[in-house]
Amino acid sequence: MRRAVALAARGLGSTSPNPVVGCVIRDASGHEVGAGWHERAGGPHAEIHALRQAGVLARGGTAYVTLEPCNHTGRTGPCAQALVEAGITRVVYAVGDPDQRATGGAETLRAAGVEVVAGLLAAEAEAGNAAWLTSVRLGRPFVLWKYAATLDGRVAAQDGTSRWISSPESRADVHRLRAEADAVVVGSGTARADDPHLAVRGIEGVVQPLRVVVDTEARAVRPGARVLDGAAPTLIAVAEDAPADRLPGTDVVRLPRDGRGLSVPALLAALHERGVRSVLLEGGPTLAGSFVAAGAVDRVVGYLAPVLLGAGPAALDGAGITTLTEALRLDVTETARIGTDLRITATATAAPAAAPTAAPKER
Repeated sequence: MRRAVALAARGLGSTSPNPVVGCVIRDASGHEVGAGWHERAGGPHAEIHALRQAGVLARGGTAYVTLEPCNHTGRTGPCAQALVEAGITRVVYAVGDPDQRATGGAETLRAAGVEVVAGLLAAEAEAGNAAWLTSVRLGRPFVLWKYAATLDGRVAAQDGTSRWISSPESRADVHRLRAEADAVVVGSGTARADDPHLAVRGIEGVVQPLRVVVDTEARAVRPGARVLDGAAPTLIAVAEDAPADRLPGTDVVRLPRDGRGLSVPALLAALHERGVRSVLLEGGPTLAGSFVAAGAVDRVVGYLAPVLLGAGPAALDGAGITTLTEALRLDVTETARIGTDLRITATATAAPAAAPTAAPKER
């Protein structure tokens, strides 16, 4: 199953709005005879790839799958039935399918006489498929907030300079995060200060994420901005009452205001409607604060550089937290040395706020 979890991760960034799934098949004597993962939306599911590789050796064997085999016909047929027809006699899966349209695979397998075991390495499989599971359970994209800061928590110097706080290795690692996300989001402050490109560089064969600029007043993104080139699709989010005729031909979504900026739940709902299941939040302290205040940060990746500034903006601003008892508590899941920096990955310990539930459109 751990190999299946690793295989599933190969689909990150290319399967949305579908889940990432891995499958390993062992024959009746316990030898691996097939393996695969869901490679792209609309393509064969992981079980089908593994069954094709196994061929007749699958008969009498065991399938290890990170997600309960689907039980419906969409752009592909039901995997539960395919496993039955291949002669699989035992199926072990990690996580039950929460999608009401596709669930029921376990019952179909049992009805056909297949032994079914659920829950093996469920926590590892859940973590690897967090984006899709969040989108189904909460009806909004999974949000990963990434930032780079000094050891004293500054994301820029007092004069506003911020390039480069983190190491070249950390900046390359951010492109990996972008490649695994469906959308990369920044705010108007970042758009004005950095003119960011936001596309993935240095990774072959990547599906470029949607580049999203939260430009409430429709003033930050100007003609000729790097984010408007053809390297990746771009969406500009503006307020309902903001003039948005300065960028003809640009994809623009109008959203309601909420406090100082746009409504974060409305933004996430609009992205979810477009098939976005995972968001990499790269904006500055203000945008990050608005996401935290909305309860819409699921995971944090911080790159801490061995640098001290003593002054300058902090990584987070305007999160609505006024006392320690209101703090967003995190569970550190990984620490790693990246170049000269320390990368810390943590998840929110409290359940993030839910958005209106919307059914996935694929599978």
